[in-house]
Amino acid sequence: MQNYKKLKVWEVAHKLTISVYKMTQLFPKEEIYGLTSQLRRAMASIPANISEGCGRNTQADFSRFLTIALGSANETSYFPLLAKDVGYLSEENFEIYENEIEKIKAMLISLIAKTK
Repeated sequence: MQNYKKLKVWEVAHKLTISVYKMTQLFPKEEIYGLTSQLRRAMASIPANISEGCGRNTQADFSRFLTIALGSANETSYFPLLAKDVGYLSEENFEIYENEIEKIKAMLISLIAKTK
């Protein structure tokens, strides 16, 4: 068992989750149960799965939860594209978000490789 707060990937994902929550406050209110909810849940799933994996007793379990987090990161990368294309997110903010999620995905891939 390890402290998830010491993992750089968790820290980056947590900060991006906070940013997503702030960003989606600007989305139209009719999206509260649609795009806003889906983006928030998918994004929060990344640090949550990293945290849960850290609480497991084996490297195999940890690796499995990192893989789930990676799946959530892949899912999450779609929603900002959709938000940009429907006019809820600027091109500049989309690029910032996209770069951060790609960084998280690379960090997860690297960490998964180290746990196998």
